Amino acid sequence: MIDLKVSAQRIALTVAVGFAAISLAATPSHAAAKIQHLVSPGGIEAWFVQDATVPLIAMEYAFGGGASQDPPGKPGVANLVGDLLDEGSGDMDSKTFHERLDRRAIELSFQANRDYFRGSLRMLKDTRDEAFDLLRASLTSPHFDSTDVERIRSQVISNLQSDTASPQALAGRKFLELAYGDHPYGRPADGSLESVPKIEIADLKAYVSHVLAKDTLKVAVVGDVDPETLGKLLDKTFGSLPAKANLTPVPDVVATKPPQRAFIPLDVPQTVVTFGGPGIGRHDPDFMAAYVVNHILGGGSLSSRLYHEVREKRGLAYSVYESLLWMEHSALFIGNTGTRADRAGETVEAINKEVRRMAEDGPTQQELDEAKSYLKGSQMLALDTSSKLAQALLQYQLDKLPIDYIEKRNAIVDAVTLDQTKAVAKRLWGQGLLTVIVGRAPQAAAQPAAATPPPTAN
Repeated sequence: MIDLKVSAQRIALTVAVGFAAISLAATPSHAAAKIQHLVSPGGIEAWFVQDATVPLIAMEYAFGGGASQDPPGKPGVANLVGDLLDEGSGDMDSKTFHERLDRRAIELSFQANRDYFRGSLRMLKDTRDEAFDLLRASLTSPHFDSTDVERIRSQVISNLQSDTASPQALAGRKFLELAYGDHPYGRPADGSLESVPKIEIADLKAYVSHVLAKDTLKVAVVGDVDPETLGKLLDKTFGSLPAKANLTPVPDVVATKPPQRAFIPLDVPQTVVTFGGPGIGRHDPDFMAAYVVNHILGGGSLSSRLYHEVREKRGLAYSVYESLLWMEHSALFIGNTGTRADRAGETVEAINKEVRRMAEDGPTQQELDEAKSYLKGSQMLALDTSSKLAQALLQYQLDKLPIDYIEKRNAIVDAVTLDQTKAVAKRLWGQGLLTVIVGRAPQAAAQPAAATPPPTAN
């Protein structure tokens, strides 16, 4: 659990982008390991890799719903539930629960993103029974004691107050608001200074009863445990949960059509620019071509076009990236950079110019060949631990990919053609950008920062 929560937008974008990248990478030393489709005696399904190399077990799991199931007017419920599930359960108060975790070196955490309520469990082989039992207690009998709730609530509010002076947090929140408006994806996943104080214990209990159910559960396990033992542990841990979730339907949505621009004044020396637009769904026929060409434009490597134009050629920023982000009901491309306040306009223009050039001309054959080579080769470095492999196997399931995707992935990359990348580049970037700029007003950019109060969160 994260004690002092960072902003919901940093979680939503950073984690989602991070998992998106993981889900496209195959495993290194685990690549040859057999991925089993395990079904417990009680019907709990899991993707499982038995690995006795080290006496560790890593489990990742997710329930459908996430922050999109927050009740109207109360964004932040799922986030608060994630913070509180390990704050006492069954016959243990918060102190006793954490002492048991610490004494046995068990790592237990929960996190809500927009589509899923996710959890992680890591333990030594010898402590597996206690670890799974603590997880069972967290999921089935959380206390939500008023003292714990108010303590965690105060931490969340403190971070939300800090976010009002954070250009990164303000830009991320405003970007999703601009892209999705009143849709659940447009709400801040960790809530707001207005909503979090209104969340009641009854809201937390209702969320658990509606969301944590077996019919949406996906599980991935990697480690030193045999299939028969794992099946019994899964039944003991998840078997008493409700059979079916009671989820509020979330409509599909396309992000706001570019170009649009928003400015948030904030008296800080460095201006933050977040940019993006409608993306490509994970099962769109153009997805892999989009993934490859996005790597060429701004995929985070030092060879990307945006890095070359913005950082190396003009010295406008220390870093600039652009990534694809896919969700259950929508998709985005989204990028970010930070620059000196007096060079913000030049930076935005450089980004727009390079995006337009890619949309109009697409990549070169050499760029395509080099991107393919990198994306295929980097898979060998991507997942070098049991925990990372478990995260990837869970994401494959959430993305509804086949269990043998690891074996097929490089061939899919190889099949991408130059014509496909040119067509999808036009589709992605031909309309321009949604752009959010947070920093000093242009007329004040050349002046020293003044000691003025920060604005309230958007």
